Amino acid sequence: MSINIVGLVGIVLLVFLFLKVPVFISILAGSVTYFILTPRVPQLIIAQRLVAGVESIPLLAIPFFVCAGVFMNHSGVTQRIMEFCGVLTGRMTGGLAQVNILLSTLMGGLSGSNLADAAMEAKMLVPEMEKKGFSKEFSSVVTATSAMITPLIPPGIGMILYGSIANVSIGKLFVAGLSVGAMLCIALMILVHFMSKKRGYKPLHEEQIKMNEFLKALKGAVLPLCLPIIIIGGIRIGIFTPTEAGSVAIVYSLILGIVYRELTMKKFLDGIKETVITTSAIMLIVGAASALSWVLTKERVPQQLTDYIVEVISNKYMFLIIVNVFLIIVGMFIEGNAITIILVPLLAPIALKLNIDPIHFAMIFIFNVSIGTLSPPMGTLMFVTCGVTKCKIKNFIKEAVPFYILLLIVLGLLTFVPQFSTALVNMLY
Repeated sequence: MSINIVGLVGIVLLVFLFLKVPVFISILAGSVTYFILTPRVPQLIIAQRLVAGVESIPLLAIPFFVCAGVFMNHSGVTQRIMEFCGVLTGRMTGGLAQVNILLSTLMGGLSGSNLADAAMEAKMLVPEMEKKGFSKEFSSVVTATSAMITPLIPPGIGMILYGSIANVSIGKLFVAGLSVGAMLCIALMILVHFMSKKRGYKPLHEEQIKMNEFLKALKGAVLPLCLPIIIIGGIRIGIFTPTEAGSVAIVYSLILGIVYRELTMKKFLDGIKETVITTSAIMLIVGAASALSWVLTKERVPQQLTDYIVEVISNKYMFLIIVNVFLIIVGMFIEGNAITIILVPLLAPIALKLNIDPIHFAMIFIFNVSIGTLSPPMGTLMFVTCGVTKCKIKNFIKEAVPFYILLLIVLGLLTFVPQFSTALVNMLY
């Protein structure tokens, strides 16, 4: 009877998701179905779990870092970092496309949101790229793919969620994200170099940058770029926790806004409003998923799944391959935060039992979820970017094929070479 009810819960959840009902309502519908069909379980529990799910100290970091990222965008930080990226990569083949990738990597340490990053760069860079001769499709794909780096670079929201759910050190995840994000950045820049060379996309400028121009660009970007160093350094030394680091980031972003004289009262109030809306959307999903996790745990689904998989699969790399395929498929249909909240409690214990390093598995999981945001039919990054640039989805998918292949290669390296995820962590910890 319990198996049938759990199966029905899953069906209700998937049906609602395919009907494009908001994610938190879809998850909640699955949970409510269980309580309706199981009268012996008090229905008051669902309300308790909704509240308890968001009463987690580590989750406080989410509104803090979202707020800091919003204030950074309103403080003129983005423009200064873009100018610095232009100086660093302007002579490379691909010009503005290389600027696009490096900007996403550096802004990942400030905004923490891939959708915000993609929307911002789609507005700022894609029109300029088209003026320079880049096709709309190529510009859109580079923008969306480079935004995948954002959740991998601290303080990515996905890492905070994963760490709080799987009881893994968020500080260590932040450090691991630096190496994985840098790896993806370099891989994308190499691919863009060869594609641009083949298509004749020219550098931003041919002449060598003068030292005074470099120092001027660096001066404008150096203060914002110190934030990731402050966050990771402060956590590692023990000055503050990851949650407290979020409040430090807010204070730092406000100071930058005052120093640059661009954070007006109107922008401040708009930033607060944007923070509340973004945080509310995330926390609604967290609360709903907490209720669903309680249902799955009560029916012993994680334990039974762990026992079954460990019995059938003894090789950890075979398990990781299956997880990769599964997460890529699931990511095509379900929003990333929901995947993390629902599947981490199921898969993380199995990985631990197969002696897979928790940090290694976390980065594989987060990278897979990031690929899902770029994949049809429901890839959020794809839709946000195309919505801003007015690029047709079918043209976007066709242009993105080389990038999908590259992402699978990087995923393979992350899967079979754990050092890409763990080397920096082991060095610092």
